[in-house]
Amino acid sequence: MSATDSLDLSAAGGLSFLLVGVGVTNAAVARALIDRGHAVAFVDDGAPGRPDEIAAEFGCVVERGLSEAALRERIESVDAVVPSPGLPERHPLFSIAANAGVPVLSEFDFAGAWDDRPVLAITGTNGKTTVTLLVEQMMLDSGISAVAVGNLEVPLVAAISDPEPKCFVVEASSFRLAQSRRFTPRVATWLNFAEDHLDVHLDMDRYRDAKARIWADQGPGDYAIVNAEDSVVAGLAPRTTGATVLRFGLVSKVDGLNVEYHERDGQLVGPDGLELVAVSDLWRTLPHDRSNALAAAATALAGGASVDGVRSALRAFRGLPHRVELVGESNGVRWYDDSKATAPHASRAALAGFDSVVLIAGGRNKGLDLSVMATGAINVRSVIGIGESAHDIVIAFGDVPGQVAASMSEAVTLANQVARSGDVVLLSPGCASFDWYESYAQRGDDFAQCVRQQLSEVTQ
Repeated sequence: MSATDSLDLSAAGGLSFLLVGVGVTNAAVARALIDRGHAVAFVDDGAPGRPDEIAAEFGCVVERGLSEAALRERIESVDAVVPSPGLPERHPLFSIAANAGVPVLSEFDFAGAWDDRPVLAITGTNGKTTVTLLVEQMMLDSGISAVAVGNLEVPLVAAISDPEPKCFVVEASSFRLAQSRRFTPRVATWLNFAEDHLDVHLDMDRYRDAKARIWADQGPGDYAIVNAEDSVVAGLAPRTTGATVLRFGLVSKVDGLNVEYHERDGQLVGPDGLELVAVSDLWRTLPHDRSNALAAAATALAGGASVDGVRSALRAFRGLPHRVELVGESNGVRWYDDSKATAPHASRAALAGFDSVVLIAGGRNKGLDLSVMATGAINVRSVIGIGESAHDIVIAFGDVPGQVAASMSEAVTLANQVARSGDVVLLSPGCASFDWYESYAQRGDDFAQCVRQQLSEVTQ
């Protein structure tokens, strides 16, 4: 076995890899490894199905039900292990690999070894996808061929097979960052940090440290984009890597430090007062929307975008589905789908944008403190709990009037009964969707359908 910390991933074949968990990302990793003459094997703890179909494409079978001793034997027989993103850190493979001295890798390691085009990486508890796609559009509007990849439909390791892009805009999840041995983005942006993913990471320290990996391997000529208003992010801003630090926030100074990208007199501005766009020109002007726009502008400009390209994208962008998306309005009540809010911090950010809210929240809790979404939420008039954590949600909001619904249809009906003109009815669950639905998108679609049905009945 040749696996050491100096494992040469650029070697022309001859290495062996154990892929633990078989999904979109590890399928792309397997394809890329086999194309380069390496050997792969698959282990998966799930039920037979799609993983077997994926493995069959490569002439392999999926090994299941391995004892810890058998898993140790498999790990000790390969040069490196590649866990599927999101595999819980409690899985025995991590301790076995560490004890055996076998490297654990992520798709970022392979992409970095095989491709040297610039990477613009974005991480954060909330807003990653929005900022990633916004940066992609800023680059395209600047005439730079770019593609958004990573924690999206296309993994980075698959995207590098296309010679067309001049750079990659990478949504960098903590799952991928945690297992990367070396990741060197030209621009690395950390949007925010809050409690999340304790169903995957061992604890909050491990989650935070995974996020901080985005800056760890940068050097001179690179840019670290820092949320100046998030104490965790700002406190971990790189000081010794040689990367240029640029800050963003809604104010021009935080703790005596200049914030290069901020808001001033109704404008989003950059360094030296460069006017980017009027706040009123944005697709939406909630606090986190403005912060995301500043982060995207800082990232894109550091990555080579033009000011005109940044302005064009900011004015044209219309947000993403299931992220505080208006789905209906009747009798002075607006209905918003924020199903993508799968952690309390995300729900609290959405709540901050409205004056009077009837909140629909709940689902499968990921081991998080649900009371976070109620902190300071004096604008919540009523709360309706759904899913496995329905009762916990109602309890978290204390004296706020609360009810429990047995279905999304019932939740919408209850919300319609208590909502009054000037209210917002907001689906912002603060929890995962997997108790009632296959995805947050399916949950949001069901909410929107129920709202349309409810509003049509009201107007009949």
